[in-house]
Amino acid sequence: METSHAVKPEIQISCQRLGRHSPQRLSEALIRERTIPRFVDSYVVEHGRHSLQVHAVLYRDLQNLLQREALLTVTARALEIVTRGMHTEDDRKAKPMTRQEASAFRQRFLAGLTRHQRWNVSDALDFQSDLKMYEDLIARAASSRRPRKPFEAANHPFVDRCGFVLDSSFLEKARLAASRTLKDLETLSAQIVEFTRNEISQSKPQPSRWRSTP
Repeated sequence: METSHAVKPEIQISCQRLGRHSPQRLSEALIRERTIPRFVDSYVVEHGRHSLQVHAVLYRDLQNLLQREALLTVTARALEIVTRGMHTEDDRKAKPMTRQEASAFRQRFLAGLTRHQRWNVSDALDFQSDLKMYEDLIARAASSRRPRKPFEAANHPFVDRCGFVLDSSFLEKARLAASRTLKDLETLSAQIVEFTRNEISQSKPQPSRWRSTP
C-alpha cells in the first residue's frame, strides 16, 4: 500500500510545467505532422478506396473523427509515459510518479488540453470518458501478454475504432493500416514528452519543431 507523503517542491514545479506545455505541443504536432491525413491518403491509394474522398463534407467529418481518436491516443500514451516513468525515444527511464503526483499531473494535463482545444464542460467530460475507456482497454490488452502475430493488427482501441470508422467494409485492411499509424502516434507522443522534459530540466528554450506557437 502506497504511503502518503508530500510532493517535493521541485517535482511539483516540474510536473506543473510539463502538464502545462505538453498538451498544446501534442495537439499542434498532430496537425503539423499531418498524421491523420497521411493515414487516410495512404490507405485510399494503397487499396483503391477513392470513394472515401468523393464527398467533401463526409470526408471532412471522417478526418475530424479520426483526429479525435489520434488525440486520445497521444494523450493516453503521454500520461502513461510520464506517470509510470516509462522509456522514451532516447531510451531514458524516469522514476514512476506516486499516486498523488500522477493525479495532480493528470488534472493539470487535461485542464491544459481543455483550454487549448477550447472545449466546453460537456466536450471535456466526453473526452475524459473516452480517455478512461482507452486506458482501461490498453491496460487489459497489456495484461493478456499474448504475443502479436506477423501481419496482425495491434490490440488497441485506436486500431479498432479507426478501422471501423475509416472503412468498415474492409475492416481488417483498415485495422492493419491503423496499426501502422498507431506506431507513428506513440512515437510522436514520446518525442514531445522527451523534448518538453529536456527543456524543463535545462530551464531554457530549445530550438525545435516541437515548440508551441505563441
